[in-house]
Amino acid sequence: MTQRFPNADEGRLERGKRALAEIDGRAGQNVIDALADIAPEFANYLFEFPFGDIYSRSGLDLRAREIATIAALAALGNATPQLKVHIEAGLNVGLSREEVVEILMQMAVYAGFPAALNGLFAAKEVFAQRAG
Repeated sequence: MTQRFPNADEGRLERGKRALAEIDGRAGQNVIDALADIAPEFANYLFEFPFGDIYSRSGLDLRAREIATIAALAALGNATPQLKVHIEAGLNVGLSREEVVEILMQMAVYAGFPAALNGLFAAKEVFAQRAG
């Protein structure tokens, strides 16, 4: 398996930390920091599996991975905090605000209007925070 963040001397944890920093920036680190006093070992799982193993694969670029993630989280309809983190990540890896809005509008067809509306309101908050 070719990995996006290759380093022969690097383990899953280190690779995941590096990937998270590149993809999510401060938003991802805020999630990790919030876990420090309740489940620090869970933070390691987040580093290792999603970012050290999955996001580090070469099959999709980071932009495509964030499109899929934003769509999936919006469709779930109950993951607004995670959706906000990944909207931020999508912007960090090259998505435009317009593309994020289109992804969320597309969810009206497959996940329903409430999921699309919730996603759009989450995006509005992220856009406002980035502007301020």
